[in-house]
Amino acid sequence: EVIDEVTDRKKLLLYNDDVNTFDHVIDCLVRICKHEVLQAEQCAWIIHFKGKAIVKSGARADMIAMCQALLDEGLSATIAD
Repeated sequence: EVIDEVTDRKKLLLYNDDVNTFDHVIDCLVRICKHEVLQAEQCAWIIHFKGKAIVKSGARADMIAMCQALLDEGLSATIAD
């Protein structure tokens, strides 16, 4: 059971776009991914300059739910191994 939890971990990636504001991205990271404001701001800048960033990692089901919530907010997000 413990092995399944470890191997079932996924990464949530968020991508840069020309549509959403920094404030919206930061707000979504705080509300959906449970980031602290400073962490969300740092992620937003990394995404802005690098084009994408891993914003969360964890159990597959949790990452799928967070990914869908980010997509529902108009952001570009995917799940990766």
